[in-house]
Parts: sequence; structure tokens; C-alpha cells
Amino acid sequence: MKKIAMGTGDWILVCDGRKALVLVNKGDEKFPNLQILNTFEQPSSSTHELGADAPGRVHQSQGVARSAVRQTDWHDAAEKRFLESVANWIAEAIASPTAPGAIFVIASPRALGMIREAYSPALRKKIKAEIGKDYVTLPIHELEKRITADLENVNHH
Repeated sequence: MKKIAMGTGDWILVCDGRKALVLVNKGDEKFPNLQILNTFEQPSSSTHELGADAPGRVHQSQGVARSAVRQTDWHDAAEKRFLESVANWIAEAIASPTAPGAIFVIASPRALGMIREAYSPALRKKIKAEIGKDYVTLPIHELEKRITADLENVNHH
């Protein structure tokens, strides 16, 4: 099995549902040197700021019975919109002449599931590997170590 490694100029997206870092590898495969290219953050909002607090009620078509409608998870919806905006930014950026050779996506498992839905076909082609880990709060030097170690155990995307 071929080892996957971050090459010079490759981009690394590290994200969860509220924060995303787009990093560029200024080093090489053996000694990565990750530098921040862009940062995205979504401010925390309480549920009442995002949408209605209480679930709606539905009247039955016959009789007087009423039942609750499943409540929308406004935080999930906000996280999904946030991750879509990050994916859209990357999709636009890879259309430029300075586009990276490959992109690595490292996201919490939940965020990884959400952002996958937002990949454009061009972005999907650039993705070399995905790692389902929540590393967004780690310092860069720790990210370099962990991502390099994780890539040794990842199958080619």
C-alpha cells in the first residue's frame, strides 16, 4: 500500500461545525510546515437566536387530537450552513492558478459527514485523504505531528 503524505503546497482543511482552518504545507512530505491560509469561525448563538424554541403542533384531520412536530435542530442547520460556506470558499479557491495539488480534510466525524455533502465535483477530485478526528483546537505544531502520524494509517482516497 502506498503511503499518503502531504506535499509542498498541499492544503489541509481542519474543521468542526464552528471553526475551520485552511492550512498550506510550506515544508515537504517528511517535514511538514503548516501555515494558516484562512480561518473561518461561526459565532455561538443560542437556539432562540437561530429559530423557534418550541416545536410546532399539528391538528389531526379528524377529531380534536393534536401532536407535536419534530423540532428543527437549529444548531445542526447552522453548522451545516457554516461547513457549506467553507467548502464553497475552497471550491472557488481551487479554480485559481495557485490551486493546491491536493487537499486533505481533517474534521470531527460529524462535521466530516456534513461537509462531504457540500463538496463540488472539482473539490472532490482534489481531496487526497479524509481523517475523522477533531483537531481544530490543537496548536499547529501538534497538528503537524498528528496529521503526519494519521496519514500513515489512512487508505488512499
